[in-house]
Amino acid sequence: MNEEHVVLVNTLDQHEGTMEKMEAHRAGRLHRAFSVFILNSRGELLLQKRAHHKYHSGGLWTNTCCSHPRMGEDVVDAGKRRLIEEMGMQCQISKGFDFIYRSELDGGLVEHEFDYVLFGISDVAPVPNPEEVADFRYVHFDALRKEMSADPERFTTWFRICFERAADHLGK
Repeated sequence: MNEEHVVLVNTLDQHEGTMEKMEAHRAGRLHRAFSVFILNSRGELLLQKRAHHKYHSGGLWTNTCCSHPRMGEDVVDAGKRRLIEEMGMQCQISKGFDFIYRSELDGGLVEHEFDYVLFGISDVAPVPNPEEVADFRYVHFDALRKEMSADPERFTTWFRICFERAADHLGK
């Protein structure tokens, strides 16, 4: 199996090389990532529950899908690729905004990402890959705010960090 690599960047998202994914997460190196938010025509957000065996944040609820673009891969193209790989669905997506975050996770891993937040609208029913996704659901933003406020530890770090900004971007 080929090792997966991430694109290392500086705080201006300028390329600074590549590194094996797990090594980058152990070292806490800043790398390029993306988070996809898909809404249906009723304005509900499609969430996924990460597969329990994922290398971090397993069993937590998060945005529709997320990952890392490959070297030379456009971020939107990477988002479309992972939407198919994780959720078994296709739709048009576009860049909304980006942010940088750093969070220490279990197992000595650190997420330090220059994260592009991508948005799309689709009523296509997802067909999740069980290697990636344990469950999925659609939820209205107001109900999700209450849920996240009552039990934030059920959600991934990056989702908690960017949720309100994503909601603002969408006028929700």
